[in-house]
Amino acid sequence: MPDVSPQVTHDPATGRFEIHTEQGTALLDYRHRGADLDLIHTEVPQALEGRGYAAALATSALDYARREGMRVIPSCPYVKAYIDRHPQYEDLVAPR
Repeated sequence: MPDVSPQVTHDPATGRFEIHTEQGTALLDYRHRGADLDLIHTEVPQALEGRGYAAALATSALDYARREGMRVIPSCPYVKAYIDRHPQYEDLVAPR
């Protein structure tokens, strides 16, 4: 884990949550699907792997969806696994 919590930014224009570092940018891409938020892809530069950046991105996206009253579609395998490990987010998953 990083010594300091990574600073996640949200860029609605690009549909992305991001963490900018000197080693690169970690990101979580999403798209709006009606009233749902489809969390599509998480990517973390190799130099940052295993430090909690993907978890920070997932948490930010899921907390955003909750604040906005949205359901999520966990298309990204990482986000799906994150929700499985953090049942407090299960209620956000859109019914299939």
